[in-house]
Amino acid sequence: MKTKKSNYLLGISFVSTIGGFLFGYDTAIISGCNTFLEQHFNLSAAELGWLVSSALLGTILGCIVAGSITDRLGRKKALIIAAICLTISAFGSMLPPQFLGDLNQAFWVISNPDFSFDFLICVRIIGGIGVGITSVVAPIYISELSLPENRGRMVSLYQLSITLGILLAFLVDWLVLTNAGDIAGVISNEPSGFWQWLFVEELWRGMFGTEIPIALLFLVLLFLVPETPRWLIAKERYDEAKEIMVKINGEEYAQLQMAEIKEVVKEESGGIGELLKPYLRVPLLIGILLPMFSHLSGIAAIMYFAPNIINESIQSVESSFLGAVLVGVVNSAFTFVAILNIEKFGRRKLLLIGVVGAFISLTGVGVLFAMGSQYVIIPLLMYVASFAFSFGPIVWVIISEIFPTRIRGLAVALGSFSLMVTGFFITLTNPILIDTIQASGTFLLYASLTLPAIWFIWKYVPETKRKSLEEIERYWREGKK
Repeated sequence: MKTKKSNYLLGISFVSTIGGFLFGYDTAIISGCNTFLEQHFNLSAAELGWLVSSALLGTILGCIVAGSITDRLGRKKALIIAAICLTISAFGSMLPPQFLGDLNQAFWVISNPDFSFDFLICVRIIGGIGVGITSVVAPIYISELSLPENRGRMVSLYQLSITLGILLAFLVDWLVLTNAGDIAGVISNEPSGFWQWLFVEELWRGMFGTEIPIALLFLVLLFLVPETPRWLIAKERYDEAKEIMVKINGEEYAQLQMAEIKEVVKEESGGIGELLKPYLRVPLLIGILLPMFSHLSGIAAIMYFAPNIINESIQSVESSFLGAVLVGVVNSAFTFVAILNIEKFGRRKLLLIGVVGAFISLTGVGVLFAMGSQYVIIPLLMYVASFAFSFGPIVWVIISEIFPTRIRGLAVALGSFSLMVTGFFITLTNPILIDTIQASGTFLLYASLTLPAIWFIWKYVPETKRKSLEEIERYWREGKK
């Protein structure tokens, strides 16, 4: 019986983490497209920055609407909306607008490609909206269904799914490029077949298109998972909530949790008024600044421009793509460090160690770029490792834990909004910074921006391991130190 319950919860978590996988995949897949998009549209550094960061503009919009959607419609329906956006984006990024407008003219389009730059921006923004909603809702969904003793590990699995999505995207980009060979991006004057056009002549379309089956799988599986009991209780749908809780951990667990959640929910008023109450000032500060600090360290630039950045030091396109795959491997491997240790060492300790490591390694990247060294990849990988076991998963764990049930969606949306806005500006400005103050100056700037994060974590971020969501709320209400 216990195994059946464990499998039930594991299955639910697996479906929700596909959203994280899509988040990572959508983030990283464009990194392999950049060089070919730059050539195809004859883009300046500023235009390339705008194209790549447009998806992050969408994530900002997604974060803005996610709070109200998830608190009003529920966590499950919000994820379904996100999956629809990601599916539309995947199809739209791969296929020219003429193809979408008139399928009968498909072969005409293949031999006469006239993809609209503005259309690509639009569909990337739509995909970004899906990513933004997912970034808010998926951690909430997992945290509200998980048991207190493994919640940190379960939410960290969401971050692991992001890193695996990034890794697969880097790997797919490299495989597509390797398959195309020396004629990658070369448009033939002769009529060509669909696959030749998709994965050789305009291989960036094929790279984008590989997201389609993952997005469709996510959308279909979401119809099979339940709503979270905590949201159902907040909406006074007690029978549905209890039925799900019994499936998760049995009748006794359901009775205890139902009583505790009902008691806490009664004390919550919900909405922005609750969020601005004095007892939530520190959590609100953490929820806004911690995500912001994570992206000020430059991780978005590395994930979106990994081949370009690595190519700055080794001057080899194929090797830089392989280097990006190595970035993805390290990112995934060190996320396991967080998963295995977050309940043992806690959130705060891992966070501090990782951010100090990020400062040291980013400084090393800047110095080696200034020296013209080909070994930049070493401290770059050290930075990715430091981020992967600290900022990466732990930010999501903390901001999904520290707010009351009725406003958790709104509060996490605010935190995700902060993260996405910061990521947008980091991504938008990265090509311009590298063009003006060089790669060395850019990474030394990122290093300096990690210093206030170290102070903030030390002073304000509490330890929340092995505490129920209700215990954490009481911690803030009672003002304990």
